[in-house]
Formats: sequence, structure tokens, C-alpha cells
Amino acid sequence: MTGASAAFDLRGKLALVTGGGNGIGAGIAGVLAQAGASVVIADRDASAAGRTVEALQQQGHRAYAVAVDLAVEASVVKACAEVIAAHGTPWLLVNNAGLHDRELLLETTVGEWDRIMAVNARGPLLMTREIARAMVASGAGGRIVNIASNSARTPSVVGLASYASSKGALVALSLTSAFELVEHGITVNTVLPGGVVTPGAIGARGPATAGPGRRKPPLGMCEPQDIGAAVLFFASPAARHVTNQMLTVDAGASLT
Repeated sequence: MTGASAAFDLRGKLALVTGGGNGIGAGIAGVLAQAGASVVIADRDASAAGRTVEALQQQGHRAYAVAVDLAVEASVVKACAEVIAAHGTPWLLVNNAGLHDRELLLETTVGEWDRIMAVNARGPLLMTREIARAMVASGAGGRIVNIASNSARTPSVVGLASYASSKGALVALSLTSAFELVEHGITVNTVLPGGVVTPGAIGARGPATAGPGRRKPPLGMCEPQDIGAAVLFFASPAARHVTNQMLTVDAGASLT
């Protein structure tokens, strides 16, 4: 394989995608599998993870599942150990899983804040710690891609104080991780999705959606595979010298 194809070839690489059972995570897993990667779906929803794995396997891809609850440290440690024991150290970690529920700022509760932070911010920290340790020990480098949100930079829908703050924390985690891991040949980058049509976004709990984020983006709503394409770039040989960067995929919403 030569030229442009080789620049995005992930054959022989193992990718671990959190929240890969549905939505953006499933789209990311599909794109990575098409590029030749073996994909492990880490999800709390075993049924959803199983369906995604089965669909990928039916297409001729190598895919596996592991159960994980990102809000529970012991679960994260156990899941990462199981993946490494069964499949080896991942080349790529995609911290994608997240909660989308809304709560108006003046009605925010500590319980909801803590629930969202546990999954959206602390979970990726724990996943990064466990997988990066293995990457460092292997001496082969690696890639970490964090899926944050453009809402961390540009508020556009009411009720996202906890969600946007958790994604802002994830952006900061990316920057710090890139700084501390670069000496080990591990790159860390961030994708900032805008509006994406997913079951999680559609079914999010909270007040009715209100704000400029309701407007249709100039290029139309993003789909999960659009986020997957950005992840593929950061994971690919083409991005071997790219770290500590953020890429917004919002279909031009930031222009409106």
C-alpha cells in the first residue's frame, strides 16, 4: 500500500473505543475498522456493544467487546487489564463515552454535576492512566484521542453547564496528557464535535433544547462517521507529528 492509502492505514493496530456501542462511538469504531484496525468496544451497555461488534465482524472486521463502567475506578482498571491480557496493548485509545443530559444553570444539582463529571471527565482520566501506562511499558508509542465538544468553547444550548464543564476538563486533560506523554512517543489530540445525530443526543434528559444550537449548520448535521474521520486522521501515520491539537467538526455551525 502506498501514497494516500498508506497514510491512513491502521492494519496491525489495536484501537480501544469507549462508548462504542452506539452513536458517535459506533461511528468511530466503524471508520477505524475500515482503515484496518482491530477494534475493542468498551461500553457499559453490553447489548449495544455486542451489536456493534457483531455488525463489524459481519463486515469482515476484527472486533471485540469489554464491559466497563467509567464511573467506577475498579471497573476501569479491570476492563483495561482484560483488554491488554486478551489482545495486547492498544495502539489507540479513544475516550468517547459521555453523558449528554441537560440541567438549567439555576437549577443545577451537585448530584447531577458529579454524575456527569464521573463519566465525562474522571472516566477518561482513568482510561488514559491505565492504557498510557501500558503504552509506555511497551515502548512502541501510541495515540490517544479525546472526544470533547464544541460546547466547551462556544455555548449554544441552554442546560449544558455540567456537560460543557466536563468537556472543558477533558480538553485540559488532553493538553496535560500530551505534555507528559510526548517523551514516550504518545500523541494526544482532541476532537470537538458540534451537533451530531445520535440516540444519546436525541434521548438526553432535561429542559427543551433552546438556543442558537437549534439552527441547522450550514453543511447540515454531522453524522457519527464524520467524527470518526477526524479520529482516523489523528490515529493515522499521516498525523505522526501531530499532538496537543484540537479539531472542530461542526459542519460550519461556528460560522453562524
